[in-house]
Amino acid sequence: MTGRIVLFGATGYTGELTARALVARGATPVLAARSQARVEALAAELGGLDFAVADVERPATVRALVQAGDVLVSTVGPFVRWGDPALRAAIDARAHYLDSTGEPPFIRAVFEHHSASAAAAGVGLLTAFGYDYVPGNLAGALALREAGERAVSVDVGYFVGGAAQPSGGTRASAVGLLAEPAYVFAGGRIVTQRTARSVHSFDGRPAVSVGATEQFALARGHPGLRDARVWLGWFGSAARPLQAVSAATALATKLPGVRGAIGSVAGRFVKGSTGGPDAAARARARSEIVAVASDAAGARLSTVRLEGDNPYDFTGAMLAWGAMQAAGGGLRGSGALGPVDAFGLAELQAGVADAGIARHDG
Repeated sequence: MTGRIVLFGATGYTGELTARALVARGATPVLAARSQARVEALAAELGGLDFAVADVERPATVRALVQAGDVLVSTVGPFVRWGDPALRAAIDARAHYLDSTGEPPFIRAVFEHHSASAAAAGVGLLTAFGYDYVPGNLAGALALREAGERAVSVDVGYFVGGAAQPSGGTRASAVGLLAEPAYVFAGGRIVTQRTARSVHSFDGRPAVSVGATEQFALARGHPGLRDARVWLGWFGSAARPLQAVSAATALATKLPGVRGAIGSVAGRFVKGSTGGPDAAARARARSEIVAVASDAAGARLSTVRLEGDNPYDFTGAMLAWGAMQAAGGGLRGSGALGPVDAFGLAELQAGVADAGIARHDG
């Protein structure tokens, strides 16, 4: 391993899961967080790791975390509000970057506004490199490969069974999504579209549309792809009401000041890093990801299902795997990368299985 792994946000819910996953895999990351007392205690608990203090409200402290050849992993969200300092710090320092976001506007900014500068710096940007949205990229790529050249569209659905309450960071990110534009890959290009604009059924299970990394990345390995859609099936019977709320919110945010007011309320009442489900609750949750590739007439050509661990433990393990691969020179490119073009399909499938989710053909 040639570069250091620096974990920013190590004392948050997802950050601590990632720190423990890294140590369990034999890594010795540098832990960074805003509170010196908390990060020092965690570093001591995990075997006397190095630690640093950094705060997104003081970007210079974030920039000081990394140097050329390092890997910076950020779990500091909501990313639309707090993600930019770590992203810019990695590019400026010529360090590879991974994060745990699931927020469409931040994902889009990484691919559309930061990819060129990262490529010029010779570093890779792996945004949304957790349950949001690595397994769907894998399932979608497998389905497209098996469907062959006739495939022109792919639908990827995410489902969780026996789920515990979401973490504070997840709630904080979710509150802002309905007030921000998302997107879909349609007709061979990215098209702006609000979150939950559409509802799709996977074997009778409703799911709402969302912007993810699949829309940017899957066409890179399947040039004939014209449409890529990602769906969240976490809401069950609430999918249709959520679609209605999305429509109402989209209309309201056209009025001056409304979007800012929603963000202000979210910041006051829905805080990040407030904990999440404990180990027992996480153990009861299971993940399922479904990808369906179709031809130009809409006929289903192939279906791939992945099943396994809960989203939180998987995210920590996936970030740890990706960071260690990047630190060891395992990235296959630079700029904003999807999971498949970053590591290759076979290597990614092995990494996703190592993190707790694998193909299920039953």
